[in-house]
Amino acid sequence: MSDDLIRLTATEAVRRLATREVSPLELVEAAAARIAAVEPAVNALPTLCLDRAREHAKRLMRGEGRELEGAPGWLGGLPVSIKDLTDVAGVRTTYGSPLFRDHVPARSHPVVERIEARGGIVIGKSNTPEFGAGGSTFNEVFGRTRNPWNTALTSGGSTGGGAVSVATGEVWLAQGTDHAGSLRRPGTYCSATGLRPSVGRVTRGTPNNLFSPLSVQGPMARNIPDPALFLDSMAGWCPLDPLTYDAPERPYAEWVARAEEFAPTRVAFTLDYGGALAVDEETRALCAAAIRRFEEIGCVVEEAFPALGELPEAMLVLRSQHFVVDREIQLREQRDALKPDIIWNTERGLAATPSQLAWAERERAAFYRRCVELFARFDVFVTPSAPTPAFDVMLRAPAAIANRPLDNYMGGSMLNAAMTMAASPSVAVPCGFDQFGRPVGLQVSAPPRRDERALVAAALFERVTGLDRLLPVDPRPGVVPA
Repeated sequence: MSDDLIRLTATEAVRRLATREVSPLELVEAAAARIAAVEPAVNALPTLCLDRAREHAKRLMRGEGRELEGAPGWLGGLPVSIKDLTDVAGVRTTYGSPLFRDHVPARSHPVVERIEARGGIVIGKSNTPEFGAGGSTFNEVFGRTRNPWNTALTSGGSTGGGAVSVATGEVWLAQGTDHAGSLRRPGTYCSATGLRPSVGRVTRGTPNNLFSPLSVQGPMARNIPDPALFLDSMAGWCPLDPLTYDAPERPYAEWVARAEEFAPTRVAFTLDYGGALAVDEETRALCAAAIRRFEEIGCVVEEAFPALGELPEAMLVLRSQHFVVDREIQLREQRDALKPDIIWNTERGLAATPSQLAWAERERAAFYRRCVELFARFDVFVTPSAPTPAFDVMLRAPAAIANRPLDNYMGGSMLNAAMTMAASPSVAVPCGFDQFGRPVGLQVSAPPRRDERALVAAALFERVTGLDRLLPVDPRPGVVPA
């Protein structure tokens, strides 16, 4: 019974919760059994709160905390994981940093409060790089999270633990964050789905960077209908986040359920922005073939893309200012406790001149205007969702991609970061496996505040491939490909 339950999609599990075919407590125990079975191999959920989850399940079963039952995004007692960057009341939350090794917050982050009010049950905290900085999930507090398709490989970052928790069936849904691909690349590496919503779609609630559009909160799952459901749980105006706005009149889950009615007609794609970005040769070939499958759902597919210009450097300039806001004081007072990537980002930001900041903003605005022109002609824009499959779990980043050396650990992030700079909602959807069995995926992007366009297109593509049916996966030992 436990094994059968963890193989349900989130959408189906919520349906069975609504009809009382299964109880919240049964799902908590099924998740607990699965975690015990797979966690030693992957290290995705280093902090569990099973007793807290059981008590929440019992309250729901007594009829308590069901005020929003029937509302969009109602989860009805479904276990979820929360990224260890995000506070959960009474649960150890370290942000992946030795500075907060024993931190236990008294109050949950606003997005967690919203999820729990809609019947989501927090069962554990998912692993993350220190303060979310990194494309591979490891830290000095909990160690490394491993890819379930090959445990010698990385899960990606920074929502690596969340991606593994859904891919292995430890939970049905995972909450995470995304700055330059932190939901999309781990989703790709683990053959799961990760959605970066539009800026303001989900509350960020507590950071000092409240007025920056770079970092967002969002959902991960095993298929496209499930993050649409979870986005409905998260979406809406929040007084603590000035960029938020009201939830849509039509829930995202409904858009996806009726995807054929809203199918895109024109799809733009690029593999590498005309050679501006390095992409692994086999990844290029797999993605080029996969993109053509949009023609099977009646789309016109055409190569077209906004010129990148100097966007990669502009991204680093603006990202570094984000780190100055977050980490300047810690850098000054506790430098020795910070990992090199955080020091590099923050010092880069401190060294930037006003003219460099102004230039970066002009570059971002120009790129956004080019994206507006693209979306005037096409419904969605598709690229590979990562430039290379998962790499060695012991590395912070690959040394090179397609024989082009990377200057820094962010060098392989621009396929994702470009859409961050354009404020485009983007979803990663699996599209196949390379010769070594490593997952490969596509990134489907849409204009700002048109999250439903990306979800609908990805849902129709997923129905063609059927790759979502390969999850959950049992962790597989392996070796790093030569």
